[in-house]
Amino acid sequence: MIPFDVIPAYLLTGAFAGFFAGLLGVGGGVVVVPVLTIIFTAQGFPAREVLHLALGTSMATILFTSLSSLRAHHAHQAVLWPVVRQLTPGILLGTMLGTQLAAHISSRSLSIFFVGFMLLLALQMIANLRPTPSRRLPGWIGLSATGSVIGAIASLAALGGGALTVPYLIWCNVPPHRAIGTSAAVGLPIAVGGTLGYIWNGWAHADLPAGSFGFVYLPALCIILLASVLAAPLGARLAHRLPIKVLKRVFAGLLLVLSAKMLWSLYGT
Repeated sequence: MIPFDVIPAYLLTGAFAGFFAGLLGVGGGVVVVPVLTIIFTAQGFPAREVLHLALGTSMATILFTSLSSLRAHHAHQAVLWPVVRQLTPGILLGTMLGTQLAAHISSRSLSIFFVGFMLLLALQMIANLRPTPSRRLPGWIGLSATGSVIGAIASLAALGGGALTVPYLIWCNVPPHRAIGTSAAVGLPIAVGGTLGYIWNGWAHADLPAGSFGFVYLPALCIILLASVLAAPLGARLAHRLPIKVLKRVFAGLLLVLSAKMLWSLYGT
């Protein structure tokens, strides 16, 4: 039975992640992972499995949210489906390998990788950097190889892949609106492969808390999804009314604070 006093924390996590996903197009994992790490630690979950549970649960939320995002971008004809098909085999391979690696490295190493990636993402938001289009999309072998790298990194950081896919596609002269739409579609195979990988690799761990499905903690997943689905449309409606550049910088600062707090919850006591 989930403790009643943590339900508001899960609801706030989902609402916050959904709002910023709708507002900035940022995958909820960048918020969900550090916050879940803090909450799971406070709940007394096994320290060596806290981060793995946070990553797996966050990846499972992306599985559901990516479907609505994909449908919206497809309706606006912004998805390059041939590119999605050629990226997908590599992505599935990369996510499975990434989750396998995550299951066999320590929480300390995994947290250092996650925080390092969050630092790069925050700096990119603060500087508002975008690559200059300078080449064309490669063939299916090149796209499959790229997909495997995107899938592996996305699964280790529990991201939908937008932080990697969008810059890569823009670099390959794909128009920004199509790069974003295609990235949204790519988020589905990332979420499928990553979720299955975290379930599979956590299945044999006997010390996981009740309610776990591999490395996916179902009570948190359900509550976060409920709140994020309700909050995402609000963020989307405000996206064209608020100063996005300023909000990106504020959000980047928040990422740094959350990541630091996550490390403190894991190693500061």
